[in-house]
Amino acid sequence: MPRREKYVPRHRNTPAEPALKKGLRKSFVFSGVAVAATGITVGSGVLSQDEVPASTAASSLSSATSDQADGPSVDTDAAEREQQTSRSDRRESLDPEKKKALSQDPGGAVTRTEDIASQDPRDIARSLLPKYGFSQSEFGCLDELYVSESNWNMHADNPTSSAYGIPQALPGSKMASAGSDWATNPVTQIRWGLGYIQDRYGSPCGAWAHSESHGWY
Repeated sequence: MPRREKYVPRHRNTPAEPALKKGLRKSFVFSGVAVAATGITVGSGVLSQDEVPASTAASSLSSATSDQADGPSVDTDAAEREQQTSRSDRRESLDPEKKKALSQDPGGAVTRTEDIASQDPRDIARSLLPKYGFSQSEFGCLDELYVSESNWNMHADNPTSSAYGIPQALPGSKMASAGSDWATNPVTQIRWGLGYIQDRYGSPCGAWAHSESHGWY
């Protein structure tokens, strides 16, 4: 009987891997790679985020240092503003004095009166005639009238009556309506006299005519 060869089982070739299973395996591999890459990216992102505050802090520190460096200029500006304000305050404090000087009441009339009071009473009368509507042609009549009354003496005092001054006001205190210095100022006396003539006779010539006919005016 022929000797049989020992049977050696033949291993079958590894069956081909189904396409679906092979695809899933590749997907897992790729997924793992993607996850690893994502982890690296996330890690980098975390590092970047950690670095941003540091740069921001450095920038803030630099800005603060810059602000401190600029501090003196801010103080200088404030000092200049304070100086300007103080100068403005000084100007405002002087303004009332300027306004007072510029807006003084026409006390010039009083000053003018005091200035011309030392002049000849006749010259004073001539300068005042136009203020009462009288022309210079009326001065002759006024001169005749006041020569007969007081001879232009501002201190003339009638002993038989209380008439006083150049116009011989009766009583002399009537002239206080023209000024409180009526007893010593010829300007005040002549002003009162011209006003009286204007009211009673209309003109110096009218007053003189009445005085000639009646002996008084």
